[in-house]
Amino acid sequence: MSKAIKKIAVLTSGGDSPGMNAAIRSVVRTCAYHNIECVGVYRGYEGLIEGDFKQMDARSVRGIINKGGTILKSARSKEFRTKEGRQKAFEKLAQNDIEGLVVVGGDGSFTGAMIFNEEFGFPVMGIPGTIDNDIVGTSHTLGFDTALNTVVDAIDKIRDTASSHNRLFFIEVMGRDVGHIALNVGIAGGAEEILIPEEDLGLDRLVESLNKSRSSGKTSSIVIVAEGDKIGKNIFELKDYVDENMENYDVRVSVLGHMQRGGSPSCFDRVLASRMGVKAVESMLEGKTNFMVGLMNGNMELTPLEMAIKGKTKINLELLRVSDIMSI
Repeated sequence: MSKAIKKIAVLTSGGDSPGMNAAIRSVVRTCAYHNIECVGVYRGYEGLIEGDFKQMDARSVRGIINKGGTILKSARSKEFRTKEGRQKAFEKLAQNDIEGLVVVGGDGSFTGAMIFNEEFGFPVMGIPGTIDNDIVGTSHTLGFDTALNTVVDAIDKIRDTASSHNRLFFIEVMGRDVGHIALNVGIAGGAEEILIPEEDLGLDRLVESLNKSRSSGKTSSIVIVAEGDKIGKNIFELKDYVDENMENYDVRVSVLGHMQRGGSPSCFDRVLASRMGVKAVESMLEGKTNFMVGLMNGNMELTPLEMAIKGKTKINLELLRVSDIMSI
């Protein structure tokens, strides 16, 4: 294994997700294992521009594998979107003898890393950290599994109330562009309907489906709505429409919001983060750059950042069919 690189930096960028700390830990300890220096960059690309660096070793990341969020913090950086901002970042890296950068984040973070690599030839490697699971090149992004468990727990609690009061609950989950969270938690939570951006159910069909559920003997219903669903302008408009078109249904809305991003990462996300960190660092030491580490068919694989960014994930059609059968 080539060890031309002697010092690597790691940063977290974009929205936080459970497992980011486990990924930081893995990068730092893999560097220590290979006798490579590791530097933590605070506040993402903003910290990169300002040189907000901290030397990290195996002991500096103890006790963080179980913690949500990111100890390195995250921030949006308008300045990094400019050539001048990226030039400042490159100069800070050079001044600190840093020779490689591992970025933990989503497509926006990867876009910045890819452009940075193209402009300065600086070695970069991406680790996908986003609860939306909307990155091509991996079956699971960091935080997706934990978010699913968080949402299912919330659905179970809401169903207790729905059943007690014969209510219909619209529950909004994250997923502005994709419905991976909604589809999976809808099946796991026993939802009567699942509304996702990829499938336009339509208001009339929604009412028809809810009436069918009631006529089959159901006294309460749960409808999972991805925030990017296109049926109504928002989830409250859906509630108003059902109120107007269905008698004797007590309708409530619950928007889960940012609670889905928090919490201690699941066992799956901790193991995934550990594997991704090792793969990212060792791939960089082998001379690879401008790739994202991902889980494919149980193995750690590399996908070009450009493909990960520009590709579009697809909904599992089998899950749609399973949902239809289970909601009968």
